Amino acid sequence: MRIDRLQVIDFRNYVEAELEFAPGPNLLVGANGQGKTNLVEAIGYLGTLSSHRVSSDVPLIRRTAERAVVRAMCANEDRSLTIELEITNGRANRARLNRSPVKRNRDLIGLVRSVLFAPEDLALVKGDPGDRRRFLDDLLILRYPRYAAVKADFDRVLKQRNALLKTAGMARRAGRDGDLRTLEVWDAHLVEHGSALLHGRLELIDALRPHFVAAYAGVSGAVDTVGMHYRTSAADEPENVLSTAPSYDEIASMMAGRLAQVREREIDRALTLVGPQRDELVLELDEFPAKGYASHGQSWSIALALRLAAYELLRDEGTEPILLLDDVFAELDSKRRAHLAALAQRAEQTVITAAVHDDIPRELSARTFEVVAGTVAES
Repeated sequence: MRIDRLQVIDFRNYVEAELEFAPGPNLLVGANGQGKTNLVEAIGYLGTLSSHRVSSDVPLIRRTAERAVVRAMCANEDRSLTIELEITNGRANRARLNRSPVKRNRDLIGLVRSVLFAPEDLALVKGDPGDRRRFLDDLLILRYPRYAAVKADFDRVLKQRNALLKTAGMARRAGRDGDLRTLEVWDAHLVEHGSALLHGRLELIDALRPHFVAAYAGVSGAVDTVGMHYRTSAADEPENVLSTAPSYDEIASMMAGRLAQVREREIDRALTLVGPQRDELVLELDEFPAKGYASHGQSWSIALALRLAAYELLRDEGTEPILLLDDVFAELDSKRRAHLAALAQRAEQTVITAAVHDDIPRELSARTFEVVAGTVAES
C-alpha cells in the first residue's frame, strides 16, 4: 500500500499543498508548529475517517474556510485508487472514489491502511484504559471495516441506555418510581452490539499477541517478557481477566447475566457498568502490570512494540500498511532508532516527520520535503 500523490486544501494550516511521495521512506522536516503532523493526520484520516488527535472534524478545517479537502492517488498492489474526502462544518462529509460519489462514507474505511507511531503513544502504556481501548478499536476497524458499524451501533445504544438510567436514577432520588419499561429492550441491544465488539477485540488480541512479543524482543533486545490480557466487566470471575476468546454466544450469555446482577447499582449510579466501554487491555512486563512497573525506556519499547505488532499483523494478512512515524526518532535511544530505521527502510512506504535532519539516523535514505508555515517543497 502506498500513496503516490497527496493533496490537501484548507486542511489545518494549509491553504493548499501537494506532495508526490516515493516508495520507501519519505521525510518531512520542519520546526514545530509548521504543519508536518497535519499531513500525517491527513493520511490517517483517509483510512479511518477520523483524526488521531481530535474527536471532532471541525479543527481539521482551516480557519475562515468553509470546508477542507483531502485527496490522494493510491496504489494497492495492482489496483489504483483516487480517494477524495470533503470535510464540511455543520454538514455531512462527502466522499468520492475514483471520481464517483460513494453511497456510504464508511465504505472507504480500510482502503488506505496506515499505522502511526507518535510520542503520544506513551499513553498506551502509562495512560488511562480508554487509550488502550481506542487502540484496539482503531486496529479492529482497520483490519475488518465492518466493525465501524458495530462500534457506531454500540455507542448509540450506550448513550440511549445511559440516558434512561439517568432519568430513572433522578426519579428514585426524588422518591418516585422511574420508568424502566424499555430498559430490557436496551439491555438486549447492548448485549447484541457489545458482545460483537467484545468478541472482535478478543480475537484481535489473540492474533496480535505473538507479534507483540516478537516486536518487543526486537526493539528492546532485553530478556524482559511482555504479555497482554483482557479484563472485562462482563465476566463474573476474579479480576475478570480473559486470556482467550469465548464464542459470541458465550459472551452474550455472560454479559446478559452480569447486567442482571448489577441492575440496582446501575440505576443508583445512572451509568452502564457492563460492556466494552468499561473494559481494559492489560499490558504486562515480566508478569507485572506495565503501567506503574515499567521504566520510561521500557514503556517506550512496549508502546513501539504495540504499533509494530499492528503493522506486522496487517502486513501478514495481505496489505502492507503505510508506516507513519511522527517525530519519534528524537525520543528514542540509538538502539531503538536503528531498529526503527531498518524497518522504515524496508517498508513499502514510510512517512517520517522530524524537527531537524539530525534527528534521523544517517543510514536512512529518504525523499525529503521541507515544511514551513503550511507550505511544502521537496529538497
